[in-house]
Amino acid sequence: MNFAFSEEQEELRKAVRRFLDDKSPEAEVRRLMDTTEGYDQAVWKQMAEQLGLQGLIIPEEYGGSGYTYVELVVVLEEMGRALLCAPYFSSVALAANLLMVAGDEGAKKDYLPGIADGSKMATVALAEASGRWDEEGVTLGASRSGDGWTLSGEKLYVLDGHVADLVLVAARTTAGVSVFAVEKGASGYTATPLSTMDQTRKQAKLTFESTPARLIGTDGQGWSAINKMLDLAVVALAAEQVGGAQKVLDMAVEYAKVRVQFGRPIGSFQAIKHKCADMLLEVESAKSAAYYAGWAAAEDNDELPVVASLAKSYCSEAYFHATAENIQIHGGIGFTWEHPAHLYFKRAKSSELLFGDPTYHRELLAQRIGI
Repeated sequence: MNFAFSEEQEELRKAVRRFLDDKSPEAEVRRLMDTTEGYDQAVWKQMAEQLGLQGLIIPEEYGGSGYTYVELVVVLEEMGRALLCAPYFSSVALAANLLMVAGDEGAKKDYLPGIADGSKMATVALAEASGRWDEEGVTLGASRSGDGWTLSGEKLYVLDGHVADLVLVAARTTAGVSVFAVEKGASGYTATPLSTMDQTRKQAKLTFESTPARLIGTDGQGWSAINKMLDLAVVALAAEQVGGAQKVLDMAVEYAKVRVQFGRPIGSFQAIKHKCADMLLEVESAKSAAYYAGWAAAEDNDELPVVASLAKSYCSEAYFHATAENIQIHGGIGFTWEHPAHLYFKRAKSSELLFGDPTYHRELLAQRIGI
């Protein structure tokens, strides 16, 4: 078992990093944070047409490139490092994954090519007012209407829901939890942007009032697909967290070398050395967890549920701790709006809570290994 990245995967990393250094510098991130849409259409188009990122893990028969989850981990690590503002995570890690595991051939053919070529932005609507990410948290109702279905209710914290062309909604029928597709412009469907702490990742509230929807997969059998999608999504999120954690570690070490206090660089003081050493240990351990989880996702083996929760819980805490220590090492300037340290701090906090916090995933991990 070899966990070193191949030469091709390292070249992918370099290409994505060059692209993001050019298209997602701090000034551009701050500009997009202040927009309602939260992304740049031209950059989104370039990502699809020049780099093929949206179709990376989508099979070739549905218009994608057919790469594995390991390549997606590489890409998302770089996106987390650059705080990319774009509906990539929601379209690929959420919607595309759910379509691929739902077992609905017709839906795959209808929706995946659009996601792959960047013409269709998509997301998944799961959480509601309870803030739960489990099966019991799904209460939005779906009922039969003639030959089709209609949805009535509300979804919250939907990533990029306000710009999505396609929303895959978890809803409850008399048979159980099912997945439904709703397209932008459907009657009775409204998407309202939410005010969020982490402005680099937009969220929306979705309202459905007898909104016509298309059943994806089998009625009442949706939760198994959603559960699998959640495991894949938290692996993707762990990769993003690792990228951000490495970036703030680099920022902290660089500042410790150049900031002079009492006639010498602050990096020469033992307290700062210890902080940096602890951050390095946690970041490297987080990488090991995220990379192993990426391998398990690529192999689709039985370990995935266990290592997904392990990676999510560990990487969440490592990233948040690294961003907090980065602010401490920077001192006063780290607290200011002008410094990028707080952007990573907010992203770390929102990512920690997304799809369940570390405590939730440790409990899930214990259940999954039979404790």
